[in-house]
Amino acid sequence: MNILVWLIVIILVVALLAIANSARLVIAPKRQRLWTNPKQELGLGYEDVEFPAQDGIRLKGWFIPARQMPAATAIVVHGWPWNRMGTKANDPLGDLPGSKPINLLPLAKALHESNYNVLMFDLSNFGESGARIPVTYGLLEKRDLLGAISYLKSRNEVDPNRIVTVGFSMGGNTVIYTLPETTDIKAAVVVQPNTSSVFGKRYRADKFGPLGKLLNLPIEILYCLSGAPKTVYLQPVYAANGARNTPVLYVQGTGDKWGSTADVANMVAATPNAVEPLYPETDHRFGAYQYAVDNPDKILTFFKNYLSK
Repeated sequence: MNILVWLIVIILVVALLAIANSARLVIAPKRQRLWTNPKQELGLGYEDVEFPAQDGIRLKGWFIPARQMPAATAIVVHGWPWNRMGTKANDPLGDLPGSKPINLLPLAKALHESNYNVLMFDLSNFGESGARIPVTYGLLEKRDLLGAISYLKSRNEVDPNRIVTVGFSMGGNTVIYTLPETTDIKAAVVVQPNTSSVFGKRYRADKFGPLGKLLNLPIEILYCLSGAPKTVYLQPVYAANGARNTPVLYVQGTGDKWGSTADVANMVAATPNAVEPLYPETDHRFGAYQYAVDNPDKILTFFKNYLSK
């Protein structure tokens, strides 16, 4: 009997720890420190920049100037719970368990070599930027991207009629939520955006098995108690419907166990000017992120096709 009691206690403790850690990650994850910079890693000149989000939150980032001015400008928007560089995936308290390393700097270099200015910045609640707790997976983070666009338009190096974006995961959501609010984004690439409720359930099912279903409700309750909207209201597909005429290229890996190809397909269908999406074969969610980094020609060709029109 004592063994049974101890077994129940252990299960409860594990469940409580899983709930607490998952809720922390969802509401306000531990910030990941920058581990290098464009000059140190790739020999790219850059400028440390700081600017306000649309609602005044201070955001920090890097501006990598193009070779010739004025030039088109690409904004790289990172995922959750990363920073402007991506993630080292080596901190169990600061990253999503099961993550793999992603370095976004090679993508920035490819954009720079094609004569783009590149802005890489930390979204609110991440990296070195200010806090706006809780994280809302694009819904309020759009204020960060709108602030970034306003900042870029104030710089002489930037052609305001040739601003494009590349968003990863939550960064992809942020781009989608931003598109109905502005006509300044001339083309957008979104890599594995997701509906939060779909992602959360699939992630917990993958990592915790049958226990995952028991975690969904308490995590949702704690998230809402933090001041966040119910995750059922976080629906980027509705924002995608308002993306106007901005061409959007979606990228979604086929082997993604956390996100959903069907979820992204719904966003593609809702986006007025979506182009043919890319569905690379992958064996993990992070495979499609790496695909985008390793195949910048796909992104550059897409941008070239629409910036020249």
